[in-house]
Amino acid sequence: QVQLVESGGGLVQAGGSLRLSCAASGIIFRLNTMRWYRQAPGKQRELVATITGTTKTNYADSVKGRFTISRDNAKNTVYLQMNSLKPEDTAVYYCNTKWGPTALDYWGQGTQVTVSS
Repeated sequence: QVQLVESGGGLVQAGGSLRLSCAASGIIFRLNTMRWYRQAPGKQRELVATITGTTKTNYADSVKGRFTISRDNAKNTVYLQMNSLKPEDTAVYYCNTKWGPTALDYWGQGTQVTVSS
């Protein structure tokens, strides 16, 4: 059974930093592309960052230069380091991966990030 468990969200002032973690189980983690999405109130869920099994990364334009995605295969964990946070980064952040013969989407429960101005 695939499980993704996020942690690390919270309330921070603009300009501050947070690090999100997502612990995965039930997959061959080192092979899997991992993603962070976010969803702000009243908006669609958007892809924030991606890291492949070969550690190739990609970022949304809105977070480039401020956010860094990384992974620790020994801990089956993916991270999102968020620096220079802005109020518009306020959202619920979700960890995502695809797994299985039909590449089903799996999601964590989400972690709230609130950036005050």
